[in-house]
Amino acid sequence: MRFVRLLARIIAGTLNVDNRYSRSAIVSLRTAICIAALIAVCSPLGRAAENNEPANLRSIFSGAVPVNTTDLRAMQSHLQDLSARVVPATVAVQVGPAQGSGVIISPDGYVLTAAHVIMRPKQNATLVMSDGRAVRAETLGVFRTLDAGLLKITDAPKTLDRETWPFVPMGDSENVKPGQWCLATGHPGGVQAAGSPVVRLGRVLSVSNDSAIDTDCTLIGGDSGGPLFDMEGNVVGVHSRIGGSLTLNLHVPVNVYRGAWERLEAGESWGYVPGNRPFFGVQGDAGSSVAKVAQVFRGTPAEKAGIEVGDIITKFAGKEVTDFESLKAMVEAQEPGQSVDVELRRDGQRLQFKVAIGRQRE
Repeated sequence: MRFVRLLARIIAGTLNVDNRYSRSAIVSLRTAICIAALIAVCSPLGRAAENNEPANLRSIFSGAVPVNTTDLRAMQSHLQDLSARVVPATVAVQVGPAQGSGVIISPDGYVLTAAHVIMRPKQNATLVMSDGRAVRAETLGVFRTLDAGLLKITDAPKTLDRETWPFVPMGDSENVKPGQWCLATGHPGGVQAAGSPVVRLGRVLSVSNDSAIDTDCTLIGGDSGGPLFDMEGNVVGVHSRIGGSLTLNLHVPVNVYRGAWERLEAGESWGYVPGNRPFFGVQGDAGSSVAKVAQVFRGTPAEKAGIEVGDIITKFAGKEVTDFESLKAMVEAQEPGQSVDVELRRDGQRLQFKVAIGRQRE
């Protein structure tokens, strides 16, 4: 009875994890127990409906219901093979104190992750491979609005005694449909010494190809930036927002990365987290071909820094400002609270200011 009660607590997720247990091991054990229980429950039905025909896995993984133990065993075998292929390409990501997950999608070491994991370009990062070995990487571009981020491994693959990095292909998120099965990997709880990525099985609940895929895969903090796979082992999404509910797990569609690849690879930073928009506090002169200030709003970062009506802004955060539209794009590429240098012309004089970017609640 004591053993039964322990199994029940593992399945329910109420077992407290202490030094005797690895959190990832508990999650993996819970998944194994659930699959075993499902096979046991279906055994009577399976014996009644069993036949020697192979399971139609394509139909099942597209949303059909498995009907017997042949189907379940075929699913289990496929998932074991699939996990063995995708786990080596799943990495833990550490940038300063921030931790998350990522996935290698090319033999030369490009890594998809979430923008909120890496935060900004040109930072040193450490990636922990599935065997526990650490390699060095650099953060590239971030698309904050849709939470897409990119890294590049800077070490050589020979660090792992290989000619290329272990990788998985990018799929097409337009082919993802509600009801289909999916597989999620990542590092729940963050980087763990000798901790292999954890595998979770789930279903797609809804799809918005230009913003999010929603699944019931069980995710927790530390999984952010990890990959969502279809049943062929293609990356179709990247874990983004993890909700308190089992059915609130949002993933960035992989086609977002495809559409923004050149900017991400070039190390650009743009967009903002919804509800956390950066702002400067000036309005441009619509009749001017340069970034001439027509209005400075009260209480804004621009007013506090000393910007005045009539000023012509020529540089912002070290970049040349050509017109007011380019200034707006540069402001939105910043993070609220970040301090930037602003250079301008006023009455023929060149002046420099320091401005702390504000946060505009929406």
